[in-house]
Amino acid sequence: MTDFTTLLQPDRGQPARLIHVVRPEAWEAWLGAQPPRIRTVVAAHRLSGKAGNRAVLPGEKPEDWAMLLVCNESLDSPWRIASLGEQLPEGTYRLADGEPGAAMLGWCLAQHKFDRYKRDEPSVGPRVLLTGEPARIEETVRLAKATAKVRDLVNTAAADLGPAELEAEAQQLAQAHGATVSVTKGDALEKGYPMIHAVGQAAARGREPRLIELEWGNPAHPRIAIVGKGVCFDSGGLDIKPSSGMRLMKKDMGGAAHALALAGLVMAARLPVRLHLLIPAVENSISGNAFRPGDVLKTRKGLTVENTNTDAEGRLVLGDALTRAVEENPTLILDFATLTGAARVALGPDLPATFANDEALAAALLAAGTAVGDPLWRLPLWDGYDDMLSSDIADLVNAPDGGFAGSVTAALFLRRFVPEGTPWAHFDTFAWRPSSKPGRPKGGEALGLRAAWAMLKGRFAA
Repeated sequence: MTDFTTLLQPDRGQPARLIHVVRPEAWEAWLGAQPPRIRTVVAAHRLSGKAGNRAVLPGEKPEDWAMLLVCNESLDSPWRIASLGEQLPEGTYRLADGEPGAAMLGWCLAQHKFDRYKRDEPSVGPRVLLTGEPARIEETVRLAKATAKVRDLVNTAAADLGPAELEAEAQQLAQAHGATVSVTKGDALEKGYPMIHAVGQAAARGREPRLIELEWGNPAHPRIAIVGKGVCFDSGGLDIKPSSGMRLMKKDMGGAAHALALAGLVMAARLPVRLHLLIPAVENSISGNAFRPGDVLKTRKGLTVENTNTDAEGRLVLGDALTRAVEENPTLILDFATLTGAARVALGPDLPATFANDEALAAALLAAGTAVGDPLWRLPLWDGYDDMLSSDIADLVNAPDGGFAGSVTAALFLRRFVPEGTPWAHFDTFAWRPSSKPGRPKGGEALGLRAAWAMLKGRFAA
């Protein structure tokens, strides 16, 4: 992974090239204050002060140049100068006016690339950004590492990232922070976690389903549970997806990637909590023993679920994992899942559909997302749709007929496994970026991670 610690340094007056970041409304005033050589370059490039305008500005000496960027991003945006972090040559830079602040994150992430499957290519050396706020460097580096971890895990091909590899990621995280890991695997799941077992039982040998649990922190501190859907590949099961729907299903473990990254942030910052990380890791495969449409599944909670769609498997494995989390009486539960296409139809790729059974928790998450530039959009746990989950032969179905309110009914299904009075939020996140933006390449993406972390810091920091 990129060594983000080399990309940010305290500003002690060391030599550095200047970056002029100008907002469109301040363009005329900025240009009027520049010497003739700058105005000549601006005229030659026909710059108008429109967002996206950029140019190399000459200094008094040939080697003494600076960079100009016209940008309409807010001062709080992580992505304000990300394009420059990606494109400038190796060297050391500082902003001509003000501090980079939140933009340090985009600067770092712009220099991270997922190159596991590419041949070695010539790489540009580090572009170092100076800051007069050195206290922000450590937190920014942590966020960059966590975001890059999500991206890398989601981008990894399913052949190289199955349930065993997710378990290895949890073990590595535990070793780094002094946590403990326990794993319930294969046929041992059948009695205690029957839905996880059912979904994963058709996978090939070596890719057996498992529930991965990590615990960390002082038991006297408030207990929080973080749950991540770890479907390492989703064929759809016997209700098989078409090829177009299966193409990106390596990313169906994006919830687990978010959960691992968030757990890493909690432990690295030594947040005063008792952390319980749970990842139901499975591959939804097809074979002679695959679970079937119409099967009635037992659950850890004791409910029965009529399986009306084998491609609605994520909510099944999460149901058993949430039940396990609840058994330890947490003060808060967060779950992350690439759960429904309905959420993407409603909100597109950028906005995680966010559900919460607690108004204070919902408000804190939405405010945190806005503050850190990681927006969320709340959807309702609409009680009026709860009867859509009714079954003629079991306690409930996993996927109602008709397709109405698909992300809402999925969240309502999960709510059946969380008792009233336990604050819980569910992130139906895409974990993918379909097109590139500065600092945000096409591919795996952390969406909702920084919002959740900012909320946890605000609630539990000492």
